[in-house]
Amino acid sequence: MGTLCGTGGGWTRLAYLDMTDSTVNCPSGFRLYQSGGVRACGRATSSVGSCTSVQFPSNGISYSQICGRVTGYQYASPDVIYHPTYSYRNDINSYYVDGVSITRGSPRQHVWTLMAGLMEADYNVNDPGGLQSATLQSFIGNDYFCESGNPATNKAYQYILYTSDPLWDGKGCGILEGDCCTSRPSLPWFNKVLNTTTTDYLELRVCGDQDTTDEDVPVSFYELYVK
Repeated sequence: MGTLCGTGGGWTRLAYLDMTDSTVNCPSGFRLYQSGGVRACGRATSSVGSCTSVQFPSNGISYSQICGRVTGYQYASPDVIYHPTYSYRNDINSYYVDGVSITRGSPRQHVWTLMAGLMEADYNVNDPGGLQSATLQSFIGNDYFCESGNPATNKAYQYILYTSDPLWDGKGCGILEGDCCTSRPSLPWFNKVLNTTTTDYLELRVCGDQDTTDEDVPVSFYELYVK
């Protein structure tokens, strides 16, 4: 598939979605958003925290690296991993992030987390732990991106899909968005090198710890590769 993540060829694509193609539908179980020409796929309607998931089999391909990129949009008020000490925030099988979780296999093993913050100038983006003394979940490590699509500086937000600044696309990273956006030169690509070889399936989940009328992070594009 050519050069991906700066590591040469030999990649096999396991997953692809491009909602700019009007003939493409959301994966089963996801809910379609349409606003200002943007089409994106978010969580199924829920009155509580939840994740909506799609899995991608490896078809028997053995791999030791995972490379990919995801583009999403902020709806209303996601706040990365605010309240990091809550039990569900430390459970990889739960809605531990407001954003996208990429894992492999069962039990789930973390690949990458893509977080959505409340606003570009908010501590929930500058410090994903939500507090200066907080730390990220141990299973995330440094394998994450974060960004907000809301340009407000006064903690205000609207119940809209923020279509002017797509998330995790390597563009529109404001100076206040800290070390998880502005200082990630690989954006929009992530590259995870495993310490083993596996044929695990990949899984992409869109998650939020509150109901879908309050927050969501629908995705409009993704592609995932292994080698």
